[in-house]
Amino acid sequence: MVTGMPRATQLTPERLWSYALRLLGQRAYSEGELRAKLRLRADSVGAAEEVMTKLADYGLLDDQKFAETYAVSRRENDQLGRLRVLRDLRARRVPHQVAERAVSRAFSETDEQELAAAHLTRKLRGKNLAEWLSDERHLASAFGRLQRAGFSASASIAVLKRFATRAVELENLPEAPLADEEAVD
Repeated sequence: MVTGMPRATQLTPERLWSYALRLLGQRAYSEGELRAKLRLRADSVGAAEEVMTKLADYGLLDDQKFAETYAVSRRENDQLGRLRVLRDLRARRVPHQVAERAVSRAFSETDEQELAAAHLTRKLRGKNLAEWLSDERHLASAFGRLQRAGFSASASIAVLKRFATRAVELENLPEAPLADEEAVD
């Protein structure tokens, strides 16, 4: 246990129910995220599970719906790639199969190269991309940015080729690994 930090007040099942509703009123949570938060505040493990069951009975917990909404939002609003959205869902404790299915649906009719180009253009707005990417450091930086945003190496290189002739040199680089791929189950 960490010393120097006060432990949160332990809540009875009734107060835990109110706490769960307040959390869900602020933003959407996956079942895994909410379960972890409730266990920290519950006066017993049974109380947390009782509240989770009650939330599910009321239809307030649905990982599939949460994952689909999250994936579409991250694709449309943040212009992130498939791999990044999948990684983010796993970090939010969504089961792997549910996350895969939601990301597949969200990206089924999306052109990865066009999404990557839109992402790069938005992130580097105000810059003349052809001129800016002529510098080797900026080209490598843009490639890394696209990789971290969840785009495949092939899509990233194809987009960079539109703006820089030296992008061909990136084809020999390995695909960036997902650092926390096994971290969350």
